[in-house]
Amino acid sequence: MKALDDLITAFRRFPGVGPKQAERFALYVVRASGPEIDRLADILHIVKESVGYCPECWNYTEKGLCSICSDSTRDHSVICVVEHPQDVAAIEKSKTFNGIYHVLHGAVSPLSGVSSSQIKFNELIERVRNPQIKPREIILALNPDADGEATSIYITNALKSSGVKLTRLACGVPLGGDIDYMDEVTLSCALRGRTVI
Repeated sequence: MKALDDLITAFRRFPGVGPKQAERFALYVVRASGPEIDRLADILHIVKESVGYCPECWNYTEKGLCSICSDSTRDHSVICVVEHPQDVAAIEKSKTFNGIYHVLHGAVSPLSGVSSSQIKFNELIERVRNPQIKPREIILALNPDADGEATSIYITNALKSSGVKLTRLACGVPLGGDIDYMDEVTLSCALRGRTVI
């Protein structure tokens, strides 16, 4: 059945959705009532039309500045740089950060051919150099992988003469983890990032 196969293929394009899950989603749509499917279609159209980018941090928002950038109680002199909007949500759940964000929408990846011009890198540099903003600290909260490291190097090189304090998230042994199960890179990062107690 071509229509069902096309729907399964469409669901397979969603991140993290495998063939079985895509098939379950498609079969759910087939079994769902007409009004339920109409409501789902309406919601998809509403989201596509109303959700855009915050012109300051590039996080998702429904109107103008996002709720974080427009919050005057937050410390606007500390900018946490993340790769994706879901990273903002994860950090916000921790309830420990009161600054603002900059979402890159990706990472520099020489092996995949992704350059700094294909992410919100230049927007970050312009933001930091804007005399009206004057950030005192940039926190690099990028994924601890090769692409995150490459992006951190690009940002550090571009901003090292700006006078802004550059920091990065600590990485290493997770709480509740066993040292004998850690890989060498994780242990190496943990040792380099050790703190005084």
